[in-house]
Amino acid sequence: MNEKQKLLDTRYMRMARIWAENSYCQRRQVGALLVKNKMIISDGYNGTPAGFENNCEDENGNSKPYVLHAEANAITKVARSHNSSDGATLYVTASPCMECAKLIIQAGIKRVVYGEHYRIMDGIELLERAGIEVVYLGDDI
Repeated sequence: MNEKQKLLDTRYMRMARIWAENSYCQRRQVGALLVKNKMIISDGYNGTPAGFENNCEDENGNSKPYVLHAEANAITKVARSHNSSDGATLYVTASPCMECAKLIIQAGIKRVVYGEHYRIMDGIELLERAGIEVVYLGDDI
């Protein structure tokens, strides 16, 4: 990866981390940005669907089954716009799960940059199998 791309990746990842602060989830706050041609075309963070209470966890501290992941929020948000995610880069603060990986593939996203490993890495494996470039930034930022 060239220095200019690494600098851009680092900046967008910092922005995704700031965006994660919008989440009301207590266990983990995750942010995502969709970038195409150096423009942010969508954003998302984990949380409940529009119109639901802003409480992601049940009384036992477990995530409610209808909580949306940051990646899903960003992808569905761009689907409602006049933009296309085809060929875009997704910046997400945690590695995508299997369900989000499937959405990423179907949305035509060609590159995923993530900042921390999730406990299950099958989503990353699926993205790589689909030929999507996957970049782990981790402690680089």
